[in-house]
Amino acid sequence: MKKLLYIFTIVSLFASCSTDIESLNTNIKDPLAVPGEALFTSAQKSLVDQMVSTNVNQNIFRLIMQHWTETTYTDESNYDIVTRTIPQNHWDVLYRNVLRDLDEAAKIIEATPLLSTDDPQVKINKLAIIEVMNVYTYAILVDTFGNVPYSEALDIDNLLPKYDDGLEIYKDLIARLNTAIGNLNIASDSFPAPQDNMYQGDTFKWIKFANSLKLRLGITISDIASESTLATTTIESAATNVFTSNADNAALTYLSSTPNTNPLYVDLVLSGRRDFVPTNTLIDRMNTLNDPRRPFFFTEFNGTYVGGTPGASNSYANNSHIGENISNDPTFEGTLMDYAEVSFLLAEATERGFNVGGTTEDLYNQAITASIEYWGGSITDATTYLAQPSVAYTTATGDWKEKIGVQKWIGLYNRGFAAWNSWKLLDQPVLPAPADPVSDTPVRYTFPIGEQTLNGDSYNAAATAIGGDAVTTKLFWDIN
Repeated sequence: MKKLLYIFTIVSLFASCSTDIESLNTNIKDPLAVPGEALFTSAQKSLVDQMVSTNVNQNIFRLIMQHWTETTYTDESNYDIVTRTIPQNHWDVLYRNVLRDLDEAAKIIEATPLLSTDDPQVKINKLAIIEVMNVYTYAILVDTFGNVPYSEALDIDNLLPKYDDGLEIYKDLIARLNTAIGNLNIASDSFPAPQDNMYQGDTFKWIKFANSLKLRLGITISDIASESTLATTTIESAATNVFTSNADNAALTYLSSTPNTNPLYVDLVLSGRRDFVPTNTLIDRMNTLNDPRRPFFFTEFNGTYVGGTPGASNSYANNSHIGENISNDPTFEGTLMDYAEVSFLLAEATERGFNVGGTTEDLYNQAITASIEYWGGSITDATTYLAQPSVAYTTATGDWKEKIGVQKWIGLYNRGFAAWNSWKLLDQPVLPAPADPVSDTPVRYTFPIGEQTLNGDSYNAAATAIGGDAVTTKLFWDIN
């Protein structure tokens, strides 16, 4: 009997130990299932973080557009995008952290059953908003690289996706955007405020953002003769439903503590580094124009505004610095698109012959005024600035592309990617070569190293299709 009791005790101990050991394999910190809404929130923040960051491993568009330049390490200001594998990082964030999370968010939300008390339109609104974010992200990828994986991009079973033609992607994005806009209904809610940190679930503002994005896509393809009908219908159908004030801006609200601060605060303050100063390309132009935005864009140096030479080793101590409202405020919002940009796009549309309402001059003035007010200036500041012959639309130097292009480049300060895309389309302003350039001003990123080595056949086909994998290979829409 004692022997049987002893055996039973040993077996019980082993059974207990086995149960305890198996429990060690259970991850009690990470959830087994993530709500689709949480994935949407994460993707939204990842997208804005990538577009507003100034980390030289992630985002160097401010440097390419000579809004800023570097002080000590000058590779990126001289258009070196390879040493730090910048294209790979940009690609990875947008595909892995944004598009994949948005895709999974949509699948989960679609599959979540509705309760009898639920408004079914709320789900439809959520899915349409996710689609707007998808379109924005894919457009960024196309505008950066040209042909990219699209139709096979998010197929987890296909590790070697083909690259789709950039124009065909654009045409599909416009169609998807039209569907999303048609599905959004302001009579119902969408994501609640804690989940949507751009518009706090305001469906009407999402409709305005979607139409503003649609306007941008239409303008981008407007020089392609074969797509004139698509450009016309896209631009003119969007124009009456776009942003109408700075209150409509597509901007993410950041918090005061890490990891949810604006990435600029991390890069410019918490890092303790002094890596960037504004350029003399921008400051000299704004000084000449007596631009009232200078106190908001920059700090003074010896009572004036002084910029560094693009691509040179610049002294941080002997130049103006990035404005304190940008660098020192952890909650400074991250903007994807704003009223000033939309007004400039409408001004371009009138010059291109599209019917969007208003005159070019009125829309140009509207854009500049919106920018000045956004940064902290007054209506009086804007009126005085616009009254100068060097700024007034009828007397400013150059053709319409130069007039709009120069002012849009200034108005898109701190929004490097949007400024880069505008510069490619308008070829204005003319930017000087940096101190030690490794190439002409890039008009695209080269494809990531990982794609070249792991997805070689698709990479080679794409490189051939676009005319060569070089930073100087123009995109399909960059033709004038």
